[in-house]
Amino acid sequence: MKKINKNKTTEIASPKGMRDLMNEDYYRFQGFFEKAQEVAVYYGFKPLDTPIMEKEEVFTGSIGSGTDIVDKEMYTLKTKGGDRLALRPEHTAALVRAYIEHGMQNMPQPVMFYQYGPIFRHDKPQRGRYRQFWQFDLDVLGNEKSIMDALVIKAGISILEEAGATNLTIDINSIGDKECRNGYLRELTSYYRKHISNLPAIDRERLKTNPLRILDSKEEKTKEINEGAPDAISSLCTSCKKHFKEVLEYLEEMDIDYNINKNLVRGLSYYTRTVFEIIEQEGGEDGAPLALAGGGRYDYLARHIGSKKDIPAVGISIGVDRIIASTWYKKLTPRILKKPKIYFIQLGPEAKLKSLNIIEILRKIHIPIAQSLSKDSLGSQLAIAEKLSIPYAIIFGLKEAIDNSVIVRNMENRSQETVKLVNLPEYLKELK
Repeated sequence: MKKINKNKTTEIASPKGMRDLMNEDYYRFQGFFEKAQEVAVYYGFKPLDTPIMEKEEVFTGSIGSGTDIVDKEMYTLKTKGGDRLALRPEHTAALVRAYIEHGMQNMPQPVMFYQYGPIFRHDKPQRGRYRQFWQFDLDVLGNEKSIMDALVIKAGISILEEAGATNLTIDINSIGDKECRNGYLRELTSYYRKHISNLPAIDRERLKTNPLRILDSKEEKTKEINEGAPDAISSLCTSCKKHFKEVLEYLEEMDIDYNINKNLVRGLSYYTRTVFEIIEQEGGEDGAPLALAGGGRYDYLARHIGSKKDIPAVGISIGVDRIIASTWYKKLTPRILKKPKIYFIQLGPEAKLKSLNIIEILRKIHIPIAQSLSKDSLGSQLAIAEKLSIPYAIIFGLKEAIDNSVIVRNMENRSQETVKLVNLPEYLKELK
């Protein structure tokens, strides 16, 4: 039987790759979300929030084997009832599940949603990458038109620019549809088999399960091989060529710089036709390019989740953590965050008893305050007010509790005035 070392102390810390959001960090995330939400609403998107956990098959059936997410990165659990659930490793599959479950195909199409929240992947923690991280997503479901691809790209760029990004470009590609994809996959597989002796083990395995993923490989040997790999655009059918040409025309019309990247496939199996990444050209370490957002079209995802027919869709995911950590981020301030205008000071048990009623008066007239209700000393409370540089203090003691009044003190010049509670709202409105 193993002995327990009672002298060993347990480290109290958040799980590896996860962290607490507090103080200015919290407000920066909140400020970004409010700005992104505002932009999304102007483009016609509506809010939606899916559960943090889904049935495991929602992701395994949609994201696909041969992807790092399914093979290595999902957090899964088995409930007491025997269900297998997974912490969401992305938003899109859960959104499509909600679309099917709630019969959204019977609504006027397309439907447009934005989502924001934490995502979980058991990835190697590094700069700007965590195991619990935040994404803001925009999705259009129920329409196959190329203008919808352009819409989500433009909306994503607008959000990033509002957050402070100034040097954005688009890497874009088309990987075809079910009419032309198989021919390209055969050509790609044949090419890699000719170079199989030089492929690293991880990419030889991908060749069996998901050859497209080899184009996205981070292995240096594979990158060299990929330089000569056949490109998907050359294999596109007439319909896919037309669709891709139209997307590029929309980008050109909006003066959006783009680069056709033949090796761009994105990491998930459900993508079809358009795939793209939005890159800040000097946003990474040492001024290197940094991908801030990515997405594409996923017209066949719904069938993998349970739909009886295909549902055309396109979306974008924005990596919020990387934005918040960037030097160009504007440190957007939440709208509901108001600096305290008044420090509320109470003295004595009679005043303390009635203090919450005074605070409620201030709340109803939208006066933000700071307070130390747990303290009793006038000196200690005034010291905090001065340290916080709050312009005014309200002092509420025994005499004021009896007279139904308060003392309003100007913390800068030390002048003060006694004001009846009934007159307090009108008095405070006159303060600058």
